[in-house]
Amino acid sequence: MSASNALAHPYESLTPDVVLDALATLDLHGDGRLQALSSYENRVYQIHLEDRLVVVAKFYRPGRWSEAQILEEHAFSAELTAAEVPAVAPFELKGSTLHQHAGFAFSVSPYRGGRPPELDDFEVLEWVGRFLARIHTVGAKQSFRTRPALDLRSFGIASRDWLLKHDKIPLDVQGLWEKHCNEALDMIAATALATDAKGALGNEFKSLRMHGDCHPGNILWTPTDRPDGGPHFVDLDDARTGFAVQDLWMLLSGDRSQRTGQLSGLLDGYEQFREFDRRELALIEPLRTLRLIHYSAWLARRWEDPIFPINFPWFGSSDYWKGQIQMLQDQCEAMAEEPLYA
Repeated sequence: MSASNALAHPYESLTPDVVLDALATLDLHGDGRLQALSSYENRVYQIHLEDRLVVVAKFYRPGRWSEAQILEEHAFSAELTAAEVPAVAPFELKGSTLHQHAGFAFSVSPYRGGRPPELDDFEVLEWVGRFLARIHTVGAKQSFRTRPALDLRSFGIASRDWLLKHDKIPLDVQGLWEKHCNEALDMIAATALATDAKGALGNEFKSLRMHGDCHPGNILWTPTDRPDGGPHFVDLDDARTGFAVQDLWMLLSGDRSQRTGQLSGLLDGYEQFREFDRRELALIEPLRTLRLIHYSAWLARRWEDPIFPINFPWFGSSDYWKGQIQMLQDQCEAMAEEPLYA
């Protein structure tokens, strides 16, 4: 193998022909129309088949999840669809939902169209809240065996340590970033997001299986005057163990008054199906802070993937890290404030 090939990113070998050949191993034959969908962590394609069916093929990032962890995600999505929750689950083809081809693990799911939900519409918020409650009702029935928890250690401490160990922060700002990052992590350590010596989340609240990355882009809304209209939840790739509030807070935006109104709509729907522990609202800003730190580490870890420098050209400069320092300061102030309530 040449030096250039040794340094190539695995996804560089995932050509359209490889994608179509992978589907052909499952007797799914494309008609030549293939479109890459927006995804950075994995590679996801919309494919038209010869029988006019449209499917979505996801090729998982090598080395991110184990086969057992991917299959747990698939099993969770199958539980949700069996409970008539509008989550998109992969097809079982030739006896499995997970397949291998050319060094890639992949799955095939039905295509679902739609647009992000209008989260300034109280009725839409209420509707989404009802389905989140139903997701969590299924999620609480059993536990993940191999998928990790979303906690201080995995999202915060591990991210900080990796960035510092690999010298990803310019020296002129590294000390100040580390100082404010440590201050933020110390504040989070006083919450239920800290884990005990066995890795269990704080037992103040009940943990459950959750979507994990429930932002507006992962909810596809279709007109409600159509059959099966309303929200469809996609991309359970980040499903983890955590607290219910994780699947609510990323749907909130704007100033405190706007976020309070949105939260009220979500909880009005949620509590029609499931009780919500209002004490979890105190975790919103700690969770936002963990995501901030984790996001920087995620970008740095993925920088060898050619798609990342193209789509995130602003990442890594001193100015970027100065912005992160300011956001960490802002988050420390937010964590010290009274939590949202609804």
